[in-house]
Amino acid sequence: MISRRALELATAILTGSFGVAVVVSSLDNGIGWSSAGVDAGTFPFLTGLVIVVGSLYNLVRGVLPAATLASVPIAITPTELRRLAGLFVPAAIFVAAIPLLGMYLASALYVFAVLAIPRHQSVPRALAMAAATALALYVVFERMFQVTLPHGALAAALGF
Repeated sequence: MISRRALELATAILTGSFGVAVVVSSLDNGIGWSSAGVDAGTFPFLTGLVIVVGSLYNLVRGVLPAATLASVPIAITPTELRRLAGLFVPAAIFVAAIPLLGMYLASALYVFAVLAIPRHQSVPRALAMAAATALALYVVFERMFQVTLPHGALAAALGF
């Protein structure tokens, strides 16, 4: 079981790290004013600072003992953790499969897995939705916007 305090502290550290990464990367793009106006890194720099400040506030609130939600002993029960994993694990597999299978096949498999495996939809309907998703991605990005999505190592091996 995960306590509310641990969850809040971990979230504050994670978002703070993201904010620091945004601040550091925006410094490479330049912050301030140039002859053309605001430099490219100014807005990301300010956004990163807001994220860092908010994360520090949440970190301090999570550390200080107070009669808040952080003192609730259990934030996620084992049942809720399984439900959360049911959302996160397929998404992580999907992202990991994109370089190997390409965006279209990985998306189709993801939609099929999310619909058919937990039995939210019948297998034929899940197959139809998976095929429609891959086709829609292809039509919208490759044909309409002329943006090539990753085709993956499998497509490269097959000569596509």
